[in-house]
Amino acid sequence: MVLSRTESRARERRKRRRRMRRLAALNIIMLIAIAAMVYGLARGDRIGGGEGGAGAPSPAVANLEETAPEPGDGVRPSGGNGYTDDGHPAEDEAAGPPGSGGGEPAPPEGNAPERADGTIRIAFVGDLLLASSVEKLMRREGLDYPFAKAKPYLSEPDLTVGNLEHPVTTRGTPAENKQYVFKGSPDLLPSLREAGFDFVALANNHTLDQGVEGLLDTIDHLNEAGIAHAGAGRNDEEAFRPAVFEVKGRSIAIFSFSRVVPEVSWKADRNHPGVAETYDSRRAVAAISRAKEAHDLVIVYAHWGEELSYTPRDIEKKLAREYIDAGADIVVGSHPHVLQGFEYYNGGWIAYSLGNFVFNPTKNTETRDTGVLNAVCPKDGSCGLAFVPMRAVEPARPEPLEGEERRAMFERLEQLSFGVAIDEDGRLRPAPVRSGGETEEAGEAVEAGTP
Repeated sequence: MVLSRTESRARERRKRRRRMRRLAALNIIMLIAIAAMVYGLARGDRIGGGEGGAGAPSPAVANLEETAPEPGDGVRPSGGNGYTDDGHPAEDEAAGPPGSGGGEPAPPEGNAPERADGTIRIAFVGDLLLASSVEKLMRREGLDYPFAKAKPYLSEPDLTVGNLEHPVTTRGTPAENKQYVFKGSPDLLPSLREAGFDFVALANNHTLDQGVEGLLDTIDHLNEAGIAHAGAGRNDEEAFRPAVFEVKGRSIAIFSFSRVVPEVSWKADRNHPGVAETYDSRRAVAAISRAKEAHDLVIVYAHWGEELSYTPRDIEKKLAREYIDAGADIVVGSHPHVLQGFEYYNGGWIAYSLGNFVFNPTKNTETRDTGVLNAVCPKDGSCGLAFVPMRAVEPARPEPLEGEERRAMFERLEQLSFGVAIDEDGRLRPAPVRSGGETEEAGEAVEAGTP
């Protein structure tokens, strides 16, 4: 399925830029006129003596000197690589909250070169649950409640991607022999779209919580809401097919695979609806390899791992590297419900788990730690990543962290990562591997379940 990103955001950004350029030009003209007037007054005082005596500034000059802005006021400093010192993009738009006349605050992006035409921004988050207690919160507090404090980070990128951890249906038969069975209402999906989401992964252990009927309803409701998807379908061909986006003249393929399938009947096959499983990686690898020949960027969203474990197992590392070797540029994982580390491997990036983004609150406070992973991919195909740490301080409502909490999360994630360092602004960069492979296996030093 080929989808074109709506041009509305681009048009709005262009309009804002034009307005800011006109405003800047007007300000410059006014400053020049004022400077000329001041110069004339000062020159007249110096020549004619003035009321204040020879060489003394007139009251008008003194007043302007007291109120004149410092050089650079109103301009975000840039490190010369398209970013300000705190990791935000250096643009010609004024920053400010929605409705302030300056546009929404822009999120940090990634450690890419200078932004230019053709550069694509993609935001990734973890598990999304618009059901159970989250639905109750949305009904009570407003349908935008879960995304209100993170929306600028979701709506500004060219694509925003997450894992939908429930079926969307008003029908279906609840799955048996499962501890948690979810069911989301179709009337909540527009809030997901309005928050900025363009794609959701469906290959997971909850998509068939309401049986095949619930799965097929989910597909239909997502299509109606304008949200692309992959990882499940009416047969295996459909389930293993990527969603394809055309963005800025470039083609992006996004796959969804699961290695967490509750029972065999959930697996899609030639004549049966289900999810794209990857217990045997050969089919997924072949699909990625074909996609690499036809598309500019290939992304894999994988459902894998152990719940509440802070480190990936060997099998997740093996699969991720196979996907990169086959042609994937970025691999993102989910299912553990907690954050895991990152890896840079063979020119590609791996995020083993982004944890919960919007989910039922639990007694385990670590499940509230989350964030938005931003990828900035210029035309040459390489992608830089940056992580925006967040926490659901209020139930099921992530918000950006600041100060010491932000730094602590970066330090924690760097410890969990494999050959990856995280800068103060959240940008990821490959770290040199020390002798003995200490950096490569740094994540192994943190035991699963240990904060």
